[in-house]
Amino acid sequence: MKNPLSDVCVAIKPSGIRKFFDIASEMKDVISLGVGEPDFDTPQHIRDAGIYSLEKGRTFYTSNSGLSELRMEICNYMKRRFDLDYDYQDEVLITVGGSEAIDIAIRAMVNPGEEVIIPQPCFVSYEPCALLAGAKPVIIELKAEDEFRLTAEQLREAITDRTKLLVLPFPNNPTGAIMEKKDLEAIAEVIREKDIYVLSDEIYTELTYKGEPITIASLPGMRERTIVINGFSKAYAMTGWRLGYACGPALIMNQMRKIHQFAIMCAPTTSQYAAVDALRNGDEDVERMRTSYNQRRRYLVNAFREMGLECFEPYGAFYIFPCIKEFGMTSEEFATRILEEERVAMVPGSAFGDCGEGYLRISYASSMENLKIAMGRLNHFIKKLRSERA
Repeated sequence: MKNPLSDVCVAIKPSGIRKFFDIASEMKDVISLGVGEPDFDTPQHIRDAGIYSLEKGRTFYTSNSGLSELRMEICNYMKRRFDLDYDYQDEVLITVGGSEAIDIAIRAMVNPGEEVIIPQPCFVSYEPCALLAGAKPVIIELKAEDEFRLTAEQLREAITDRTKLLVLPFPNNPTGAIMEKKDLEAIAEVIREKDIYVLSDEIYTELTYKGEPITIASLPGMRERTIVINGFSKAYAMTGWRLGYACGPALIMNQMRKIHQFAIMCAPTTSQYAAVDALRNGDEDVERMRTSYNQRRRYLVNAFREMGLECFEPYGAFYIFPCIKEFGMTSEEFATRILEEERVAMVPGSAFGDCGEGYLRISYASSMENLKIAMGRLNHFIKKLRSERA
């Protein structure tokens, strides 16, 4: 028989995040700081809006682009948050999570053989999506000494005459790094000069703990070069509702809509009605959750300092990225041992790119009680390792 499988697909490695989550789910008394999922329930008024839509029999397909009402609310959000104007009819698309938006944006924009620049460590989907689109991923290794920010110098060095698209993954998963306005201005200058485009993944934009969030699309000359990706999973604790969106120039959005139309049809109808309520009435919920995450963030930064564990201070998302190079083992070995010996699940930094080796991703989207127990176990494990090396 002929080989039924795609060589490109076979060559793609499974997610390193899910590997440790699946192992931990089969073990007893494990505290999981692995999967990036809010520990909050979806706010009640958002759930009520979804329930009401079902009770009213609103169970049919929406338009391919999504509910007009929801797209209008997204435009209102972009205006009040970033002073950006989008046309809800042609420049906004509702997707099945932010992940679908990432996939179809890359497929709509990139020709086979063109290059997609991906700063790493980063979310695990960008490189596989580029490969499945026939693109060539070009990796920029972000550095701890730069607080894992992308610099204009790094970007300029990576651009060739085949470069089409930069993925801008900030606030960052797994590092928690952010890009401030001055950082984005320097990046935007290079983008305009070199005539390339940006996919700005802003799924964690509301979970920023230093200054006000900013999107590169709001800078001069960047709106027409940027696809903004966002969604409801992180800020509104709506991971299982599977709802995201993209905003960008109509020229690009029309092609994304075409792929979405043939592959998906439309995003879940119930989720869309719930999301309308989230945008209209959810600001206080976002603030409450952000305040709680910030308290946990500060606790972990202090806990690592007390342990003598090297770690830069993150200002976005709900992840922290401590360095474990001093222990002379790979991040996967460290994560495996602490899971087996201390029942704490963390994700090896190597799951997010080769330059993540020597680090761990710890999610603080878990209760303070669990974090304190986990840090006690981590401290015990570190003391044991240092004793072994003494």
